[in-house]
Amino acid sequence: MTSSITEILYVGRDPAWAPWAVQYFFLIGLSFASLALSLPGVAFARPAWRGASRMALLGALVCGLAAPVALLSDLAQPGRFMNFYLHPAGSSWMAWGAFFIPFYLGSLLLYAWAALAPDLRAAAAEGGILAPVRRLLGGEARPGLVRALGWLALVAAALVALYTGVEVMVVKARPLWNTALLPFQFAATAFAGAIGLAILFDKLAGDNEPATKALLNRLLAKTLAIVVAIGAIWFAAALALPKSSEAQALAQVANSSVWRLNALWLAAATLVPLVIAAAKPNGSGWLTGVLALNAAWMFRWTIFIGGQDIPKTGAGWYAHPLALGPEGLLGIVGTAGLCLTLFIVLTTLIPWTGRASVATRPAAQIGA
Repeated sequence: MTSSITEILYVGRDPAWAPWAVQYFFLIGLSFASLALSLPGVAFARPAWRGASRMALLGALVCGLAAPVALLSDLAQPGRFMNFYLHPAGSSWMAWGAFFIPFYLGSLLLYAWAALAPDLRAAAAEGGILAPVRRLLGGEARPGLVRALGWLALVAAALVALYTGVEVMVVKARPLWNTALLPFQFAATAFAGAIGLAILFDKLAGDNEPATKALLNRLLAKTLAIVVAIGAIWFAAALALPKSSEAQALAQVANSSVWRLNALWLAAATLVPLVIAAAKPNGSGWLTGVLALNAAWMFRWTIFIGGQDIPKTGAGWYAHPLALGPEGLLGIVGTAGLCLTLFIVLTTLIPWTGRASVATRPAAQIGA
């Protein structure tokens, strides 16, 4: 009697979505959520929202302009992006994104120009080395145009939010991704991060008014409560529906100490700023903004990179250590540097506070 030995060979694979993809999903989420937050004060001229919405518009521009760089870096070469246009695939959400992204960026830039043109014109009258550029870009206040372009940009933002969530959700091979709750959680954490970014920008480039800080922190607490609620629904589905993708995902990660640590980190990153923002909306300083941004980024890192550590077949876990070069840590630092550069350029060119901010408001509200 002879015996046979069956060998199972393990083939190491690089993650399909590298850290560049995390940066893209993080930045584009911050941008479309910031765009939505800019509408009350910028497009609809609500006085209570003026400071918060202007900082949100700044966040939408900084992150919106940086996100495509991260996306092209993830694709490794720009020519791959062109394939979406040369060979369109209507059944692919990723292919639809190639059309939604330019639509969003174009409408965002038009909306921002219409909203900020009066500020640029007012600043150009004061002279200085940037006066010619400000005079070229400046113009009269057109509230009707700003509202129309704001609605257009909101539609484009909604399309981007839809495609970024659904293109991950449709991957049936990974139960952690294949849940209808994922697009909603992506959107909720994006809004939390965008509010945190507005809080930080208000400290750096805004009027830093207590009323603005309180408004943003109260909104942050409500948004994080939604994030917690969606997470609770996911766990309830995993426990109550044994055959659901949520149950399969929970079974895959339940015995992992790394995933338990990630779960605790995410819970703390969500609950701590929620409690602080709700308890001290006027006295949290930088803290809630930094923690909200951390929660938004950490959620995406856990879903994308951590999700690819779970093997589709076989036992054990795939090891995807963070590289130190441009495809890893250096790329993350470089993206942060790009955002900082855009922030410096935009805050140098465009006045965001004080008298210039009032110039964009209708005359009937200036004396209100």
